[in-house]
Amino acid sequence: MDVSGTTEQMLNRMIVGSWVTQAIYVAAEIGIADILAAGPRTADELARGLRMDGPSLYRVLRALASIDIFREDGEGRFSLTPMGKLLESDAPGSKRSLARMAGAEFYRSWGGLLPSLKTGGAAFDEVFGKPFFHYMSANPDRWRIYDDAMTGVHDSETIPVLDAYDFTPFETIVDVGGGNGLALAAILRRHPGIRGVLFDLPAVADRAREVVAGAGVSDRCRIVGGDFFDSVPSSGDAYLLRHVIHDWEDGEAITILGNCRDAMQPGGRVLVVETVIPSGNEPCFGKWLDLMMLVVGGRERTREQYGDLFSAAGLRLTRVVPTAHEVSVIEGVRA
Repeated sequence: MDVSGTTEQMLNRMIVGSWVTQAIYVAAEIGIADILAAGPRTADELARGLRMDGPSLYRVLRALASIDIFREDGEGRFSLTPMGKLLESDAPGSKRSLARMAGAEFYRSWGGLLPSLKTGGAAFDEVFGKPFFHYMSANPDRWRIYDDAMTGVHDSETIPVLDAYDFTPFETIVDVGGGNGLALAAILRRHPGIRGVLFDLPAVADRAREVVAGAGVSDRCRIVGGDFFDSVPSSGDAYLLRHVIHDWEDGEAITILGNCRDAMQPGGRVLVVETVIPSGNEPCFGKWLDLMMLVVGGRERTREQYGDLFSAAGLRLTRVVPTAHEVSVIEGVRA
């Protein structure tokens, strides 16, 4: 969104930022970018195929063209811009699923931010009648969209993490809450001497088998289903928790970290990959992500807060390794 102009104009655009979210959501939900990938179309041509009202669809596309997601030519035909191409389903780093989540479950949850400030609880629980991951388990079609959305968000950080942190000393890495397995597969591809264990809920772990096989690392990667609140696979010398701890409040986070501590080999490491919130007024996307976690459940943390979590779980924070991305690798050992 254009933020040029007076201070008042800039604030106006920030205040109505949700309008942009919803317009992008609509375009992503009905698959406009997938259709335009075949070539330019007028709003009426798109509307006929989608069984929608042409003039109304035109108004949405015109607004999105004004922020460089689509482009309208002199004959009223719309085409994709580089940003618009990221809304294609199969685009590398596709943001379509993220837009579909942001405009649906996430959007409704943000409406409960004020009540969350009063109660300290997650607005998502009130809006949808159950915690986020319980909702996802009950709605596997939405979980697939969420999984794709997180892949689109987190894929860009994988190489920076691999470049910043040296995984070569480890023999076995246990990826706790490893999701679709893309992160662990990338580590194993770069380090042929390392073996991996992907651990997540049984239904989630099953979805990772195809990814691991496609990466050609099935012979070095064991996939295990379970619940990290009960226990995690034993005998690893590195326990990777990538965007897991921020999903939980302190009590649950300490339980997860403590189970990793109990399971790892002597001299092992716990590696938490998250955004570390800086102090002061420094701009940081993590400060906004922290509000997302407030309404959905969980929190982003500072270095000091991670140190406290580690200590409560019987760990000692040894270092925070920054990456070229927004995330850092927070390393801990047995205290």
